[in-house]
Formats: sequence, structure tokens, C-alpha cells
Amino acid sequence: IAEVAKRGESDSLEFKSSARWNMRAGKRDDAMETVIAKTVAAFMNSGGGTLLIGVDDDGRLIGLGPDYATLKTPDADRFELWIRDLWGQRLGTNAAALPLLDFAEASDPQEGYGPQEVCRVTIPPSTRPVYLKGPKGKGEAELWVRVGNSTRRLEVADAVQYVATRWPESVRVSPLTRIRLFLTMSRHRDTPTRLPRVVERVLMERAKHGASGADGAPEGE
Repeated sequence: IAEVAKRGESDSLEFKSSARWNMRAGKRDDAMETVIAKTVAAFMNSGGGTLLIGVDDDGRLIGLGPDYATLKTPDADRFELWIRDLWGQRLGTNAAALPLLDFAEASDPQEGYGPQEVCRVTIPPSTRPVYLKGPKGKGEAELWVRVGNSTRRLEVADAVQYVATRWPESVRVSPLTRIRLFLTMSRHRDTPTRLPRVVERVLMERAKHGASGADGAPEGE
């Protein structure tokens, strides 16, 4: 993991100092959990990648001390249980099972905590769109992707086109609609386009049902 961190962030490698602890505010923050979930979703919706948690922007392995302190049992097993529950709620049960996790000792641990570890999340590309839903699996679903070394949310029209191109089997439309879609996009490459309603309806249905997860709060609190 230390060798991976030395490479620096890229389109397939992302660093996060924590998964739920806001370093600046000094407290647990749901927004940090959202960042973790959307990063994993973006890698799945792109070419896959690696997320290092407990590693700061400079590539230092600072550990998961603050995150572990929020769990009932401060260890790697409980952390993995909690984060998979989080992904299950925000990304869906199938998506939550895809990433592989392993841990290593932190070389620059934070003060005030015992021995600390960092977590490597190896994320494969998904064979179907992975949508991010709000906390506890509620709210509108969003499609996130990797653009260079950043994570971006696609607006509806862009999301429809992206899904239809990357996972054509997940958008079942007639050959005539596909031809209309191609001709429409060809005529308006540089301007926002209203896509065929049937395609938008398919995406909305996929978004509504594709990211469903379990109810209740993630375990480990």
C-alpha cells in the first residue's frame, strides 16, 4: 500500500484521509461518508480503480484512528463491516460486494490513538450502472463517473447518453429509437439536447431501482 501511495493520485487512484471523520471540524460527518460512497460509485462506473483511506493528499499513511474511534470495536473487521453496510445503503447490495479491502500499518499515525492502519479499496468496473442514493438509501439517485483525477456527477441528459453507450444492454430501446438518438446527438453535439422520452424513462426507472439498499443506519456505530 505504501508503494501505491507513492505514485500519487490519478484517474485510477484516489486518497482520502478518513471515511467518516471530518478532520477540520473534529467530528463525525455524514458528508465524508457520501464522498467515500460516490468515489467508489464513480470508479465502478468508469474503468475501476483504487481508493486509499487513511492516506492524506501528500500520500502519507496517517491511519484510520479517528474513524476506528467511532466504531463499537476499533479494528479492521468492524470497519469493513461498517463500510460495506454504507455501500449497501447508498449503492445497492450487489455493488457493495464488489470492492476488495485490505489493510496495512500506518507509517505516519495520528497522535492520540493506538496502532493504526490504512485501508486499500480495490474497485472493479461494474457490468451495470451503479447509482448513488442519499443517506439511508433515500433521495434521488445520481450517476457519478471519473473524469481525469476527479469525480463528477452527470446531469440527466449526459447520464442517459453515458449509460446507453457504456452499458447498451441495460437500456432496452427499439432500433428506431437508437437511430433517433444517434441522429439527435449528431445534430446537436455542442448544445444541450432533449433525448427521446423513452430513453429518459428507462434511465429514471434504472435509477429508482438500481441503487436500492437495506434500511437503517450502517452497523458499527
